[in-house]
Amino acid sequence: MLTRLGARAALVTTLVLSLMAPPPATAEPADTTHHVAGLRQPVRILVDEWGVPHIYARDRDDLFLAQGFNAARDRLFQIDLWRRRGLGQLSAAFGPAYVEQDQAARLFLYRGDMDQEWAAYGPTAKRTATRFTDGINAYVDWLARNPEHLPPEFRRLGYAPARWRPEDVVRIRSHGLARNAFSEVLRSIVACAGGAEAADRLWRLQPEHTTSLPDGLDPCDVPADVLRSYELGTRAVVVENGVPRAIPADTGSLAAAGGSNNWAISPGRTATGRPILAGDPHRALTAPSLRYITHLSAPGLDVIGAGEPALPGISMGHNGTAAFALTIFGTDQEDLYVYELDPADAGRYRYGDGWERFGTVTERIEVAGSEPAVAQLTFTRHGPVLKVDRDRGLAYALRTAWLEPGTAPYFGSLAYMEARDFDEFAEAMSGWGGPPENQVYADVSGDIGWVPGGLTPKRTGYDGLLPVPGDGRYEWDGFHDGALLPRVRNPRPGFVASANEFNLPEDNRVPVGFEWDPPYRKERIDEVLAATRRGSLEDSMRLQADKVSEPARRIVRVLASLEGADGDAARALDLLRSYDGAAEGDSPQAALFEPWLSRRLMPAFRRAVLPPQVADAIPVTDVSLLVEALEQPERWFGPGGDAVRDELLRTTLAEAYRDVAGRLGADPGLWRWDGLQHTVFTGLAGEHVGPFPRGGSPYTVDASGYDPATFRQTSGATFKMVLDVGRWDESRALNAPGQSGDPRSPHHHDLAERWRTNAYFPLLYSRDQVERHVKSSITLLPPR
Repeated sequence: MLTRLGARAALVTTLVLSLMAPPPATAEPADTTHHVAGLRQPVRILVDEWGVPHIYARDRDDLFLAQGFNAARDRLFQIDLWRRRGLGQLSAAFGPAYVEQDQAARLFLYRGDMDQEWAAYGPTAKRTATRFTDGINAYVDWLARNPEHLPPEFRRLGYAPARWRPEDVVRIRSHGLARNAFSEVLRSIVACAGGAEAADRLWRLQPEHTTSLPDGLDPCDVPADVLRSYELGTRAVVVENGVPRAIPADTGSLAAAGGSNNWAISPGRTATGRPILAGDPHRALTAPSLRYITHLSAPGLDVIGAGEPALPGISMGHNGTAAFALTIFGTDQEDLYVYELDPADAGRYRYGDGWERFGTVTERIEVAGSEPAVAQLTFTRHGPVLKVDRDRGLAYALRTAWLEPGTAPYFGSLAYMEARDFDEFAEAMSGWGGPPENQVYADVSGDIGWVPGGLTPKRTGYDGLLPVPGDGRYEWDGFHDGALLPRVRNPRPGFVASANEFNLPEDNRVPVGFEWDPPYRKERIDEVLAATRRGSLEDSMRLQADKVSEPARRIVRVLASLEGADGDAARALDLLRSYDGAAEGDSPQAALFEPWLSRRLMPAFRRAVLPPQVADAIPVTDVSLLVEALEQPERWFGPGGDAVRDELLRTTLAEAYRDVAGRLGADPGLWRWDGLQHTVFTGLAGEHVGPFPRGGSPYTVDASGYDPATFRQTSGATFKMVLDVGRWDESRALNAPGQSGDPRSPHHHDLAERWRTNAYFPLLYSRDQVERHVKSSITLLPPR
């Protein structure tokens, strides 16, 4: 079907729903009333025509209770599945096949002191989480009395939603983005085959650095499956045909489009004389999306924006004075430790001059349709044990900053979402735990800025790029003071931006890490913003949809001098030499370039520069190293490197041309990139939205990571916002496929077509404008 879409341009403008599309939406009642346990005064929830709830309460306690109630109203199956997965309770709903995953998930729960944990977020954090979960529970209790309103997924799968505790919100850590356990293992595999110098051909290290083997580490002692428990315990879950299946864990720096974009523009560079702030975080594409837009209003607090529906507050948006948006910052928060087992007692591991006993925790796992299982969880002083290899006499454990107090992902946004000026915002970010973030900031006074944050380990004598012996020689000496991280306020160019690239200044005082995303999205953002003297909201919306690929532009320049091509290679060159690098959906050149890059050129490059015995086992390529190798072939391929490069180009071009012709037909004039690449929003219980055609690439501002085997988009920005700082009702947003997770709701997938065509909706803020666009309303009252 997708090939026919590529050949017939008229169909590209049509949203194509799959056979598994949600049922037709049913109209919501115009006004409903609920009596809610724990509520003290009435609360009004006005749902606008785009599905955004505007919650108006008379105090904060009632506000956060209402937020929890509303989150359950719109996203109950999503947040219940999130909780079950995170706490390791899938087996209780789905049976014995999920015991192993439950056990793995429990390894990564926060198990520290809860008083320290709550205190890390501020004096009201525990109360806020308590009221939020009270609200979820109130809705669960209402469903028990009104079972006809139970979301259909629970009926279909045969279990009931669970009640929540406040601790559930913060003990679950495995939904956050962290680095760099996966890259440590891949680097070990390459170092085992070719030495540490070969491992430096995996990723560009910034600041410039050469990897060295830690004393006492044999990289061949790190097995390829050492992270199996890590992957099991951190991956997301969707349910298909009644059976949960995994969405692979987001590996951060390993995924080209695993990051995000944001920017803030100063008043002197905008058409209105007011700042503009924009953000579009990139994650997996699910129905419903990861983010949920909410407006929270009570005396002293009036914030609107997006957060994760299982958490109180918002993490991206504005408070009527200050606006903020996040991307992931490159802090290395993980280390894999390798331990020597005591030959006389495998329950002990080498530490210092002696042996230390593993800690163990025994937990009961409830299992639907079976007897409970017993989970034996094992820990070292550094963290959870991922694997024990008795044959080698080794064990492996993970130390991660996200098991420290105060690092529950995104929960810390409660501290910064009320900041009224740059100094307050920066102070709040100095205590930020995880995931590590770049925040851009703008406020009504005209200030803009950039503030990173993240709990950063102090390492002495090693760089964190490879696993280390767990015998005490490679310890963290606490954590760096977050206030010492760099920050920028009102820079000379008149704008700030981030896109997960290396962005540390030369005078940086905190060594945060060496692994960053390629710079290309940031370079394109800077290029467009610098060329726009008086930017508008529309300009920023167009930039969020920009599909110019800087790697494509640079590689095409290399092709200009390529000689000796004939046959299919010559036909490919004829097409690509006119390519401007824009990965537009209707581009024949992009339809060839992207499959060539991802399916042919990248694997061939890995085989050319990595040890042959592991090249085909490495799943990632740093495209910035590939571009450098094509531009400087002698440095990468040795004497005669030009000839090596040119043969690699000719061979892979011919292969790619035949590949695409077999998919899209013999006439390249009819090829379209969106005839191959497509988007499906994966329903959490089977109600998929899509497929429909898609442009973009992993390296464009409108980022589209895709599976090279199927060309199905795997990551991108489902939530986008462009804020008019000071005239808030002019702000715009998207959240695809829709705000609601209930397939019966009219807001389940009503925003998918807007997202596809970049047609933003108004992110309304003033009560007057909200009242003008109310679609339905909900009144919450204290119990009778």
